[in-house]
Amino acid sequence: MPSNILLSACLAGFKVRYNGSDKPLIDATLQRWRHEGRLVVCCPELAAGFSTPRPAAEITPQGDGAAVIALRARVIESGGGDVTSQYLLGAHLALETARRHGCRFALLTDGSPSCGSRFIYDGTFGGQTRAGSGVTAELLRQHGVEVFSDRQLPALIARIAHEDGR
Repeated sequence: MPSNILLSACLAGFKVRYNGSDKPLIDATLQRWRHEGRLVVCCPELAAGFSTPRPAAEITPQGDGAAVIALRARVIESGGGDVTSQYLLGAHLALETARRHGCRFALLTDGSPSCGSRFIYDGTFGGQTRAGSGVTAELLRQHGVEVFSDRQLPALIARIAHEDGR
């Protein structure tokens, strides 16, 4: 049976990003997977109870998703509020969703303190990025889900084609 793909809700066209926007990813293969019922749409932040819009949040400088999971870094809103526990909750809910639906792969939005898989913002709210992963992306990886960023769609398509034996 083909594996399912956990998909960031904003990439599916839902206006769930912190600023109330979406980031739709339009691709014929994604449309085929949707019709096959293989896409499982999830927003870890909404699952954790955040509203849209909401204050921007970043992982503290020098931290990343792994450090947040290990409680060595925090997720802080632009106004200074500590939202670490909510981001951890969202990550665990996304992992539970992935497990429940047989998702061996995830396609997530880079830059997000939840879903960033190749880069995140640097924690200073100055618009600068650095290599690293968000809390959800890291937790999924730690539990065997292969995570791809929205900029790695061709690599995900190739990986799944290989997995499906095509």
